[in-house]
Amino acid sequence: MDAQSQWTGLDAGRLERIGAHLERSYLSNGKIAGCQVSVARHGHLAYSKSFGLMDKERNKPTADDTIYRIYSMTKPITSVALMTLYEQGYFQLNDPVSRYVPSWKNHRVWVSGEGADMKTEALHRPISFRDVLSHQAGFTYGGGLPGIGLQHPIDKIYRELKVRSVGGADSMQVFLDKLSQVPLRYQPGTAWMYSLATDVCGALVEVISGKPFAQYLDEVIFAPLGMKDTSFFVAPDKADRFAANYQRGADKQLKLIDDPATSGFLQDPGFKSGGGGLTGTSADYLRFCEMLRRGGELDGARILGPRTIEIMHMNHLAGGKDLTQLAIGGFSETANEGVGFGLGFASTMGQVETGSLGVGDYYWGGAASTIFWVDPKEDLSVVFMTQLMPSGTFNFRGQLKSIIYSAIID
Repeated sequence: MDAQSQWTGLDAGRLERIGAHLERSYLSNGKIAGCQVSVARHGHLAYSKSFGLMDKERNKPTADDTIYRIYSMTKPITSVALMTLYEQGYFQLNDPVSRYVPSWKNHRVWVSGEGADMKTEALHRPISFRDVLSHQAGFTYGGGLPGIGLQHPIDKIYRELKVRSVGGADSMQVFLDKLSQVPLRYQPGTAWMYSLATDVCGALVEVISGKPFAQYLDEVIFAPLGMKDTSFFVAPDKADRFAANYQRGADKQLKLIDDPATSGFLQDPGFKSGGGGLTGTSADYLRFCEMLRRGGELDGARILGPRTIEIMHMNHLAGGKDLTQLAIGGFSETANEGVGFGLGFASTMGQVETGSLGVGDYYWGGAASTIFWVDPKEDLSVVFMTQLMPSGTFNFRGQLKSIIYSAIID
């Protein structure tokens, strides 16, 4: 056994199957342009490799410091930021959000119909902080994601009010107040729907802390953890490290959908999306994962306490149910079978139900097929970066889990 295997309990030879699999299944046939995989166990890096091209049009190889659009992998970062305020006593999980957003006292809940014939009812209880952290508040994505109630009557209201227009300049307070005018899709706490709820969490960070959301993230998470390349936009001196983003077309060929030379991510956005606005590197996100794995601390910087991390990856779905029983809408960054949801993370409740290894891990992904997971039982952190939309095109998570967990030998 080599020294690395002794430190990590991972068979280095078996981990080489990662590259063989990606080359065979995705790179040689052009299904993706390039990618990166990082695997750490017991605090030691066991595997970190870059493959293919970060920019096919310019024939630029993927580099260790390539910058990616992480989209919804922003959500766990935002959730951690909000929970740093929970730790300071600003709110309890069951507190109504209307304590900080008075307009939310007026929320109504959709019952039937649309337009002038729409019927709504009063809240059975106020939206809580737990609800917005766990996508159980009753919001939707306003028809802005594939398979999420594109024709639902309340999504028209989101669009009419221009709720969180991409690139829009609404202040966080205006965003929150606009949401008070949209009927909820269901009574809070009775269902799960992937939604703008984590954008709400970002807005609440700003409202509660009194600091701009981006500044709060920099001061409380990014600077302490040394996440030097994670930001809501790619700075001019880093633009040459920014990857191209692709879509798989109907002809199964890669189509460039966001050129890194002209991307909107090169400009500081008006609205800082806590649900999907960040860009960053594999190395940065691995540092975030390692902080989580270590119970909220990394290299002397404590972001959260270990008990807070623990409650965040518990299943907060009503009655201990899984997503098959509570999820509405056809899109999320996870399968539903045997999967619970906590405060910013999905979690594997049962290996048999999910058909994958790693019970008790917690994770999420991004729209461009980026993924991560942290497994406290196996003391493991994994980050996978690529740029391919939509994220459900290939089951990278399941395939990587099969290879990585079968390499555990201790």
